Amino acid sequence: MPFTQRLIVALVLATATAAFAAPTGTAQQAASAQCANRETPPPPVDTSEQPAPGQKAPTPLEVPEKPIGGDRLGECGLILPPNSAQPPSGITAASWLLADMDSGAVIAAYDPHGRQRPASVIKVLLAMVVAKELRGDMVVTASAEDTQQECTCVGLKDGGQYTVRQLLQGLLLTSGNDVAHTLARQVGGVPNALRKMNAMAKELGALDTRAVTPSGLDAPGTSTSAYDVGLIFRGAMKYEEFANAIKMPQAQFPGRNGGTIMLVNDNRLLANYEGALGGKTGFTDDSQHTYVGGAERNGRRLVVVLLRGQQQPTHITAQAAKLLDYGFAMGPGGVGKLVDGAPQPKPKVVPTQDNAANNTAAADAGSDRPTPTAFGTVGLPITAAAGIGLLAAVLLYIRNKRAKAARARRQAAQAAQGV
Repeated sequence: MPFTQRLIVALVLATATAAFAAPTGTAQQAASAQCANRETPPPPVDTSEQPAPGQKAPTPLEVPEKPIGGDRLGECGLILPPNSAQPPSGITAASWLLADMDSGAVIAAYDPHGRQRPASVIKVLLAMVVAKELRGDMVVTASAEDTQQECTCVGLKDGGQYTVRQLLQGLLLTSGNDVAHTLARQVGGVPNALRKMNAMAKELGALDTRAVTPSGLDAPGTSTSAYDVGLIFRGAMKYEEFANAIKMPQAQFPGRNGGTIMLVNDNRLLANYEGALGGKTGFTDDSQHTYVGGAERNGRRLVVVLLRGQQQPTHITAQAAKLLDYGFAMGPGGVGKLVDGAPQPKPKVVPTQDNAANNTAAADAGSDRPTPTAFGTVGLPITAAAGIGLLAAVLLYIRNKRAKAARARRQAAQAAQGV
């Protein structure tokens, strides 16, 4: 068969075969759609997330086409490396994650991108913004508004003066909501603080996260994930002011009525877990119990995150300890990675007359979007039938053309012989 004819047949067969090839991206998106909390946290149990009169609830954050950190992290059940031991029993968290803080390897996880509420672990993100922008020895004056926040509170005094370092200790050791408001004012006011917190989350690649209050109190649109909290904690630990404050068992703090008071770290692992580096607890009625913390053994640092957990039958920090033991016993392999920054969009190329076709092909090949089929999933049999029909038509055309050519040659030969 001549080359041109073979090429036509090959193209037709390729079209028919492609009709039956389910695009991987589409399959992943369909699987993701089955995860209960892929777009939003579970419904609230109280009225804290009802929009104010005349306002609408924020739209859910967009779900990335590909799971940040690796395809397996898009799964919403238990995610383990091959041939791994099962995780410890008694883990009540709806989402959890174990990762190597230095390499970023995700060791094991359960619904890591499932969207939950952070409660006070969002203070880690606020502390990261503060550590980036403010000097530790900078003196801050508390306002009346700071002292009127919904508690848990350290007990700031209207007009009282505190260093940023002392306020970070009050934020991280005893989860002061009054301190969170004070620090938010120092980085431009609450709206600007939230804008900076969310910008930093996006820069890190924490695309499931939307901070709506600097303290972690529930409000419309709040969202995070176990993956994001691990990413944020890993980033915050790179700031010396944060790393020093989070590991303090206790700290002296200016008292409201003079003198000093003692702040005691509410992270139980500091006192009873070997190698604990510090952590942050949280709770609201909607978020339930949350925790993020780190520990080090034999030069290996791990971060553990638990979201929407219960205190019974095991305290949330004891659950974290069991997961850390499990992680330290596992090898260096993993199921994904804590990224080192948000995925960057591919640069746009302006096509020219000469390279428009090449640019279009390159863009299609490099796109993360699934390649659509000719007529969609429902039309696959139609596409296949059309391809087969086209192949038959091409073969019939070629046979008729060859027959006509043969007749013409015979007629010419007969004329030449004078028949």
